[in-house]
Amino acid sequence: MKLFGTDGVRGEAGSFLSAPMAMRIAMAAGIYFKAHSKTNRILIGKDTRRSGYMIENAIVSGLSAIGYDVIQIGPMPTPAIAFITENMRCDAGIMISASHNSYEDNGIKFFDGHGDKLSHEVEAEIEAIYANDEKIADAQVTGKEIGKAKRIDDVIGRYIVALKNSFPRESSLSGMRIVLDTANGAGYIVGPTVLEELGAEVIVLHNKPDGFNINESCGALHTKDLCESVVKYRADLGIALDGDADRLVVADEKGDIVDGDQLLGALGSYMNDRGVLKGGGIVSTVMSNQALEDYMESKKLKLFRSDVGDKNVLEIMKKEGINFGGEQSGHVIISDFAKTGDGLVSALQTLALIIDTKTKASVALRPFKLYPQKLVNINIKIKMPLSKVDGLDAKLKELDAKHIRHLIRYSGTENKLRVLLECRDTKELNLHMTEMVEFFQKALNA
Repeated sequence: MKLFGTDGVRGEAGSFLSAPMAMRIAMAAGIYFKAHSKTNRILIGKDTRRSGYMIENAIVSGLSAIGYDVIQIGPMPTPAIAFITENMRCDAGIMISASHNSYEDNGIKFFDGHGDKLSHEVEAEIEAIYANDEKIADAQVTGKEIGKAKRIDDVIGRYIVALKNSFPRESSLSGMRIVLDTANGAGYIVGPTVLEELGAEVIVLHNKPDGFNINESCGALHTKDLCESVVKYRADLGIALDGDADRLVVADEKGDIVDGDQLLGALGSYMNDRGVLKGGGIVSTVMSNQALEDYMESKKLKLFRSDVGDKNVLEIMKKEGINFGGEQSGHVIISDFAKTGDGLVSALQTLALIIDTKTKASVALRPFKLYPQKLVNINIKIKMPLSKVDGLDAKLKELDAKHIRHLIRYSGTENKLRVLLECRDTKELNLHMTEMVEFFQKALNA
């Protein structure tokens, strides 16, 4: 049984991600971390899903059963867990969230004592422990060795200070009007607080979580309310977070969404102009538009590409000595300030760019034009290895012959196939996408 996907363990709460499963994987992870323990403490945070209560209690039971002390800090953004885990000298951090998924799903993300996401090798070790009944049984303790749990409600202040310190000290948001959509998720308190304390007038949308409305027609994946509100309130910028606030989507002052690749290009170029970009380039994924790569080249910078997932982006960043990267989907990593994608850190840097350049968002955040690109998610019944899909090789050779860039992969968290095509002619792009969708619907839904 493979537990870990693209970003932690994720699935429908109560079925795939049941309480017994959550308890056992907590025990498995705890056994792994025990071998490297320094403080015997593990931090737990969560987003606003109702199922978070069930999973949190199961994780606490699993960790305390093998002798770990647990610190529970309640609803907090994923990047806050990474930061506070290191700040409080914990052995590890756990975030309970399914990110942008709807409330029915939930997930478990792990961070090591440095606030970094786990490597694929460590995840494989934890999976092996999970499957080992003898190790699980032997690790359980009794008497005074059983761990304890403590809930702390005031650590949010540490994260707020860290966010404010990421914003240039000489700048202020005074005079700026910002629309913020918190997706009824983990950023619903910290997001408005930080922007207001830095001087902005903030119109907040979707900040009343009820356990079921996280990401529901709001946030980074559903931006209609954000765009309309930017126009309605004549705001300077619109900011949308996802359910665990590690993703950022921006709307300019006209209420138009800024493409994620254009945002990466604008921020990377801005950091380079200020002399703070390290490593001679930026990192994005194989999903990014070729126009971003060409724009970086025009700035005498290099674009490094990773597999999909902000963990993979960060891996290349570390390897190449680079401090900036991200995904077109909105995960932006500025490693000088955060160990993972952080929607609020990225938003503050975006605002600093607009203030510093004295330009409107519609201009400052679109430094180049994108090549026509289309991404389609196809619902499928089976995840057959792509190498075994009959006729696919011929299809891909046809695309290559016409200089159409393609990326085809299965979702790591859902039963979907993602097909991305890119070329300079929109009509040809649409024609071949229609053909590819029909081909895969027939091949993978038999």
